[in-house]
Amino acid sequence: MADLHVLRVFCGPGGRYGNQLGVVLDGDAVAAGQDRQAVAARLGYSETVFVDDAGTGVVDIYTPSVRLPFAGHPLVGTAWLLGRLRARPELLQPPAGSVPTWQDGEFTWIRGRAQWAPDRRMQQYASAEEVDALPSPPPGDGWLYAWAWQDQAAGRVRTRGFPRRGDAIVEDEATGASAIVLTAELHRALDIMQGKGSQILTRPGPNDTVEVGGRVILEETRAL
Repeated sequence: MADLHVLRVFCGPGGRYGNQLGVVLDGDAVAAGQDRQAVAARLGYSETVFVDDAGTGVVDIYTPSVRLPFAGHPLVGTAWLLGRLRARPELLQPPAGSVPTWQDGEFTWIRGRAQWAPDRRMQQYASAEEVDALPSPPPGDGWLYAWAWQDQAAGRVRTRGFPRRGDAIVEDEATGASAIVLTAELHRALDIMQGKGSQILTRPGPNDTVEVGGRVILEETRAL
C-alpha cells in the first residue's frame, strides 16, 4: 500500500492556514483514470496529486470530481515534498506543460501560464470587507475568484475562491492557478491573502508566464 503525504500549501506566516493537499509519491500504486478519481473523491481535498515519475516530474492532478491539466497549489506542494524527500526535478510535468520549480528561502515557487487555467472569472469588489461578506458560495455557476485591493500601492490583495463545480469543495482556501490568472490580468506582482489567512506571492515571469510561490508544511504521512 502506498503512503499518502498530507500537506498544507500557501500557509500564512508561522505556518497557519494553507490549503490541504494529498500527494501519492508512488503513483503506480493507483491506476490512472477512474481509480485515481475515486481516491481523490474519497480523500476530499481540493486536489490530490499522483507522482508518476519523480525523476522527470511527471504528475497527475485530481479534484474530487475532475482531472486537472494544471493547478498551482498541488504543484507548489509536490515540488516542496520532492525537494524534502528526494531530489527535486527542475521541471514538473503536469498535462498542461513543463512547469519550472525552485526554492527561495521558505517559499517554494513554480512558473505557469494563465491560459492553463481557463474559465475562471475574476471579479473585483470595492473593499476587502465586501469580499469577506460574500456567502459561500455566491450565487452562480463556474469558477469565481473574488478580490479587492487591501493596499493597491503595495500590491496587497484580499481574495476568496469558489469552484462552484457541485462537488464537496465549496470554497478553496488557497488557489495558485487563480492567483496566476489575476496576476496576468493586473500585470504586476501581488501579495495575496486568500481564505482564512493563506498567503500567496506572485509576480510576472518571462515570456508571458507568471510565478507563484508559498510556504508548505507536512501535516502527516499515512497509508493510503
